[in-house]
Amino acid sequence: MNLLFFALKFVHYSVCIGLILVVLLQAGKSGGMVGIFGGGGSDQIFNVPSGMAFIKKLTIVMACIFLFTSLLLTRLSTNMGMMSIVNQLSNIPLSAPVEPVSK
Repeated sequence: MNLLFFALKFVHYSVCIGLILVVLLQAGKSGGMVGIFGGGGSDQIFNVPSGMAFIKKLTIVMACIFLFTSLLLTRLSTNMGMMSIVNQLSNIPLSAPVEPVSK
């Protein structure tokens, strides 16, 4: 179970980094020649294949993998008896006892 958990964490972290890079590679709505004319549909005027369809599909696939691994990691961590961050913080005292300062 631990090996599966750590392998899934590795896949999850890899997908996180990949998803960040893929999102950053995508062009904005006003990128390239589109920004000159100020419209989102000016690519249709020039009839230029943008090649961005692959990156958009890759983003969707990676987002689905991210969602699936997030849910699976949550489920596995509760089965392993791991405490959540909220439960760990509730064990920390909010204020430490203050000792008087002597001069």
